[in-house]
Amino acid sequence: MGKKCSSTVSSGVGSAAKQKVRTGPQIIFDTLLDLGVDTLFGPSGAAVSPLFDRLADAPFRCIFPRHEQGGCHMADAYARASGKVGVILATHGPGICSLTTGLATAMMDSSPLVVLIGQDGVDLFERQACHEANTMGITRAITKYTCAVKDITELERNLREAFHVAATGRPGPVVVDLSADLSVARTAGNGTIQMELPGYRLHTKGHARQIAMAARAINKSNCPVLYVGGGVISAGATQELRTLVEKAKLPVTMTLMGLGAFDQSRPESLDMLGVHGAAYANYAVQACDLLVAVGARFDGRVTGKAASFAPNAKVVHIDIDPASISKNRQGDIPVVGDAKWVLGELTRQVVFRDRAPWLAKIAEWKRAFPFCYDQSGSGIKPQFVIEEVHRQTKGRAIVTTGVGQHQMWAAQFYRFSRARQFITSGGMGTTGFGLPAAIGAQLADPHAVVVDFDGEHNFIKTAMELSTAVEHQLPLKICILNNQCMGWLRQRKGRPLREGQGKGQVPRPDIAKLAEAMGAIGLTVTEKGRVPQAIEQMLAERRPCLLDFMVDCDENVWPMVLGDRSLDEMEGLDVLQQYRSP
Repeated sequence: MGKKCSSTVSSGVGSAAKQKVRTGPQIIFDTLLDLGVDTLFGPSGAAVSPLFDRLADAPFRCIFPRHEQGGCHMADAYARASGKVGVILATHGPGICSLTTGLATAMMDSSPLVVLIGQDGVDLFERQACHEANTMGITRAITKYTCAVKDITELERNLREAFHVAATGRPGPVVVDLSADLSVARTAGNGTIQMELPGYRLHTKGHARQIAMAARAINKSNCPVLYVGGGVISAGATQELRTLVEKAKLPVTMTLMGLGAFDQSRPESLDMLGVHGAAYANYAVQACDLLVAVGARFDGRVTGKAASFAPNAKVVHIDIDPASISKNRQGDIPVVGDAKWVLGELTRQVVFRDRAPWLAKIAEWKRAFPFCYDQSGSGIKPQFVIEEVHRQTKGRAIVTTGVGQHQMWAAQFYRFSRARQFITSGGMGTTGFGLPAAIGAQLADPHAVVVDFDGEHNFIKTAMELSTAVEHQLPLKICILNNQCMGWLRQRKGRPLREGQGKGQVPRPDIAKLAEAMGAIGLTVTEKGRVPQAIEQMLAERRPCLLDFMVDCDENVWPMVLGDRSLDEMEGLDVLQQYRSP
C-alpha cells in the first residue's frame, strides 16, 4: 500500500512572524527561503514584477536568461547537478508558452522543477486579456502536477506541496499558477501548514516478497545483467548499486541517462547499451538469462526492436513509478519502490556465484568490439577531441551536450565515474539543451570544470545564453564539434547531406566570432595538431571559452542499430574491428 501524503509542517518563519500580516510576495519569499532555495531562474514580466520587487534584497541568486526555454534548461541542469529542486519564475502567456520545451524535457528525464507563473487577476480570467493563455491546459500534459492559486490563504500550502511533489517519487516539473490578486492580498497565518494531496501515494519500500523473488532469481541465474537507468541517480542509490555489484559480481550496463551511476573504469561496467551503445553491452543483454532493470523504462533507443529485446531473459523491473512497470516490456518480477531501498534489501539477500564462463564471454566481446575510430588521418576526429578533453580533465569534468552525433560520441568516449556528472536530454532529445544546461550545472557547482560538447546546429538554437554566462562570469568550456551538417540525419540517410545541398550554398555563421561578440573567448581549430594546445588554453581560462573544432564531416557513430532491427543486429562492427588496438 502506498503512503498517502497528508502531513503537517511548520511554516518555518518564526513565532513572531506567524501572526504577522503578509502579502503574497512575502509569503513566497519566506517559503522559498525556508525550503532552502538559493537560486532562481527566470526573466521578469509584469505579472511577476511584485515578486521581483520583494526579491531585490533577498539572499537568492537570480539568473536572468535571455529566453524562457534557456532558463528552464538551466534550472533543469541545476537540479540534475545539485540534487535540489530547480526553481523558475516566468510571466503568463508567451512566458509559459516559451517554457513548454523545457518542461517537456524535464518531465521525460524526471528532473525536479517548480515553476512559478505570474497570472492575470481573477477578474480578467477568460476575457482574452493581454498575454492571456490557459496555463493549466498548456502544461498539464508535460508536467507532473499543476495547480492554480487564487486564494492567499492557500498559497503557502500549495507552494510546499509543489516542492514535495516535484522532489519525491519519480521527480518531475510542477507548475504553480499565481493570480495577480495575491500581490495585494494579505493574510495572517498560524504557522501550521497541512499538505493535502489525497491522490498522491509514494511507494518507497518495495514489497518484501517481490524483493525476495528478485534475489532468488539473481542467485539462480548463470548469465545475469544489471540494466541501470537514470532512476538510480535520482534516488541517490549509486553506492547501493556498487555494493550489490561487488557482492554478487554482476555486469552492469547503463542507459544514456544512467551514465555515471556506476564507475565506467571498473571491470564490471559494460558501458552504455542501445542503438548507439557498446556492442559488448548489446550482445550481453541479448544473451542474458536474467535482466535486472533498475530505474529504467525500456525506451526504444535502448531496446531497438522491442519484440526481440533480451529474448531469453527473465526480467526483474525495479522502479518507484508504478506506471513505468511493464509499460514497454513485461516484467516477470515487478518491484515498485525506491531504488536506494530496494537495492539495499537485494544486497542483503544475494550471494556470490562463480559465473566464470559468462564473464569470459563478455570479456571476449569487449576485446573484439571496443569503441574506436580511425586515428591515422590528418583531419580532426570528433572522438579525438572528446578523448583529449577527458585526458586533460582527468575524467572529472561535468559534461553537458546537445542532441545528435556529438551527444553519442560524448557518451561513448568520455568515461564517467560518478553520478550527476553527465547531463543531457535523453527522453525528449531536445536540441539546444547543451549550453543552458552547462550554465545551470556551473551554477550548481561553481568549482567544477563544466564542458559542453555541442554541435553547430544545436549551439545556434540557444546561443544567446552565452551572454548569460558572460554576465555571471561563469568559466564554461564549450567544444563545438562542427561537421557542417546535421550529422545524425546524414548518417541515417546513408549519404552525404551538406548544408545548402540542392539549393545553393548557405552562409554559415562564424561561431567563434559570435562567441567573441557576446564577450566570451572564441577560437576556431582546423588542424589536428592544434587540438591539445587549444584544449589546454580553454581549460586555463576563467571566463566562457568556446572552441569551434572543424571535424571530419563524414565521421559516423558506430555501432548503430536501425529502428526495425534487434539489438544484436548492429551496423559498423567491421569499423570497430578494423581500428581497434591490437
